[in-house]
Amino acid sequence: MALVCALTNEVPEAPVLSPYSGAVFERRVIEKYILENGCDPISGKELKQDELIEIKTPQVVKPKPPSATSIPATLKTMQDEWDALMIHSFTQRQQLQTTRQELSHALYQHDAACRVIARLKKELTAAREALATLKPQAGIVSAPSMITEPALAAEAGSGGAHQMEQAGMSGDVIQKLQDKATVLTQERKKRGRTVPDELITPDQVKNFVTVASHPGLHSASVPGILALDINSADHSKILTGGNDKNATVFNKDTEQVVAILKGHTKKITKVIYHPNEDTVITGSPDMNIRIWHVPTSQTQLLLRCHEGPVTGLSLHPTGDYLLSTSSDKHWAFSDIRTGRLLTKVIDTAEVGLTTAQFHPDGLIFGTGTVDSQVKIWDLKEQSNVANFPGHTGPISAISFSENGYYLATAADDACVKLWDLRKLKNFKTIQLDDGYEVKDLCFDQSGTYLAIAGTDVRVYLCKQWQDLKVFNDHTALATGVRFGKHAQYLASTSMDRTLKLYAIE
Repeated sequence: MALVCALTNEVPEAPVLSPYSGAVFERRVIEKYILENGCDPISGKELKQDELIEIKTPQVVKPKPPSATSIPATLKTMQDEWDALMIHSFTQRQQLQTTRQELSHALYQHDAACRVIARLKKELTAAREALATLKPQAGIVSAPSMITEPALAAEAGSGGAHQMEQAGMSGDVIQKLQDKATVLTQERKKRGRTVPDELITPDQVKNFVTVASHPGLHSASVPGILALDINSADHSKILTGGNDKNATVFNKDTEQVVAILKGHTKKITKVIYHPNEDTVITGSPDMNIRIWHVPTSQTQLLLRCHEGPVTGLSLHPTGDYLLSTSSDKHWAFSDIRTGRLLTKVIDTAEVGLTTAQFHPDGLIFGTGTVDSQVKIWDLKEQSNVANFPGHTGPISAISFSENGYYLATAADDACVKLWDLRKLKNFKTIQLDDGYEVKDLCFDQSGTYLAIAGTDVRVYLCKQWQDLKVFNDHTALATGVRFGKHAQYLASTSMDRTLKLYAIE
């Protein structure tokens, strides 16, 4: 129910109540009435202003009076609305432009941050590789800071670039070779066909797994390990030659680098660990052969027997003489004690030689050529006594079995051929997958197993020529493979810069 003033008949803004008549009045109107008449307008009784009772009511909101009561007023209202809308649209466009600029700046900062993160990740990877390279070197025996370059093992007074003169195969040397061959033959006959009790069985080979992987032996800037050998007297010592022009001696038991041998001016492609001494022999495309003393990391002798890259090295069973081959079409036989070149013979077909290996008795040896030939040479007579054709492509690796009866050879034709040296014929061909590359071959010391390194690493059981195990752990081409003592473990190297060790867990 609405309150209405008894005098004005309108809704009062400040309603008050008369105590005598009970009527409701507008305060300002009733006060003027009392001032003039002094009584209640309804009852006529005397009434004073302070007797009025204030009524508490919500504030009255009067309706807005109509403004668009004519066409000009309506048009003005619409114009005002349009102007307000345009101003609002302009403000919105300004805010949108500002937001776009802020977003563009944020995206630029994000892109810059991504580039910085990528660069930092690259630097972190390089730092980790450098740390991996440095970490194993904690065990290196400190060598003198100034290593003097040894005198060339050549005739006194000859210039550094001159080739060594041949000293010739003396009677004493030939007798020494013959005596050693006789002793080795007798020892082999005494052993017969027995194998060591400690030799790993074929079933155990099948259970070989990767037990260690070492990526820090060579520089990360020029990745790739190209050659491998194991010390036959101390099978914990492993020798590697790398693309970084260095050779590294590594102890697998302590996982420490024993020595880093620096001196070659090109990559090292062939390495030999002397079986009886702490001596290492390395060959390189820089045409040099270096003989190193491991404890001091110094070159003892520098042999320059060839006029082209050194492609093959093999140590004679006496431990005193070295066979080397080169792309200069020659093989050379040198004395590593005196540094003398004893003899140097050109290949019969005058083609480049790719590899070399002494027979276990040391009186004959094999060489591989770029024209797919495997040749057997008589060392004393310095003559080619047998040839084994059949491969296609340059010969990449050869290896004699321990009993001296068999020769394994490989080339760029995805197969390994096995030759019977008694019958001078190929009796078995292990055909590999198309495109398979073979880089190294190795029989174990008992002649029971044959390992192949290339596209992957494989172990075969000899005589049955059964495929026992395939290792695919390397992420690049495997370049070297060697058996540990009694085939207790297998080592391989690769272009992925790692040395991997396989054994029973």
